[in-house]
Amino acid sequence: MKLHDLAKKRRSIYHLGKDIDHSHAELYELIKKIVSESPSSFNSQSSRVVVLFGDEHEALWDMTRETLREIVPADSFEATNAKMDAFKAAHGTVLFYEDQEPIKALQEQFPLYADKFPIWSEHSTAIAQYAVWMALAEHDIGASLQHYNPLIDAAVAERWDIPSNWVLTAQMPFGSIETPAAAKDYMDEADRFRAFGL
Repeated sequence: MKLHDLAKKRRSIYHLGKDIDHSHAELYELIKKIVSESPSSFNSQSSRVVVLFGDEHEALWDMTRETLREIVPADSFEATNAKMDAFKAAHGTVLFYEDQEPIKALQEQFPLYADKFPIWSEHSTAIAQYAVWMALAEHDIGASLQHYNPLIDAAVAERWDIPSNWVLTAQMPFGSIETPAAAKDYMDEADRFRAFGL
């Protein structure tokens, strides 16, 4: 499949299931390999990944539910609860982190760019997230990208013994595509793209 076709195939899928042909080990290897090949500033390789399967995956969304229960008004919680059920129904979740140690080391090594390395770290995690999303799509596995950090950071770090220098950037539930995404709308190209010297 060509890259453009794969990019079109990758969509936010919210109705996910557990019907995946690949083993947990195969999925873990796929995710490790694609993140290992993802670019980072100065080859810092600052991206870190935790993959949750089975009961561990479900525990994440139960924890998130209880965290949100404390801050979402009771009369509005039904929609939040339904979201947590949908994420929990997926096959697994990828947690994306950025390790602050290599970032700090680069800031000390290259003080002229010190203020840029946190920004470039955000670029690195975004690329890693997109790469994993594309890799899953290539295998007909749906996913969406969620951001319940920093609300859940402490609870997640405690349960899965996450190093204190790892900062959670996103959560990606993934699974079988139970309902495909709707057709995508595209804005007018003239409002988005420009080229000179064609």
